Amino acid sequence: MDLNVLIVDDDERLYELLAQYLAENGVIAKRAATGPLGLRALESGESYDAVLLDVMLPGLDGLSLLKRLREKSQIPVIMLTAKGDETDRVVGLELGADDYLAKPFSPRELLARLRAVLRRTQVDPNKEQLSVGSMSFDVAARSVLRDGRAVELTGLEFDLLLALARRAGRVVPRSNLLELAGRNDVNVSDRTVDVHVSHIRKKLGDDDAVLLKTVRGVGYVLTRE
Repeated sequence: MDLNVLIVDDDERLYELLAQYLAENGVIAKRAATGPLGLRALESGESYDAVLLDVMLPGLDGLSLLKRLREKSQIPVIMLTAKGDETDRVVGLELGADDYLAKPFSPRELLARLRAVLRRTQVDPNKEQLSVGSMSFDVAARSVLRDGRAVELTGLEFDLLLALARRAGRVVPRSNLLELAGRNDVNVSDRTVDVHVSHIRKKLGDDDAVLLKTVRGVGYVLTRE
């Protein structure tokens, strides 16, 4: 399966060089040229395996973006810093970066570091435990508790809720939800997805949609209560 990474860097030539090399090695790269665009891409609901984040960015610098990102996500991040700039490297690591690379660097080294970071940070799905507010998920057992009470969900409902829980606090587009839940095998309309979400709400005791909210015309967001 291809990996998906987001490169947040205003250097278009560097992006094109990296994107071509990564594509040849099974990694799909997308680009955001500014800090605000990078933040928007990460909050869009699209799933990325890692972020390559430049420190010097227009609009919102990389360290500020990393700080905001770490408030809601533990996605692996490799910082791209100016050669010899120890301060940026230290601050980036303290803010939660997983690794850093000083420019200039070779695409080969970047790929090696990316793979190493993913090996260190990858969660074994059979051991994943996830908590969001009053809910706790046991992924291996495919079970969820709310306030200590078991919530009986169908397989598809569990996958949809888990996808939302992994992105808690972020709006997940309705059109992307099945894909993010790993259920491309299911061919249903947006309206059918709405029905499944409605069933999930009822089973969670969330009839007023306080926990699982609909963002009209966009999708859904699971709040952290």
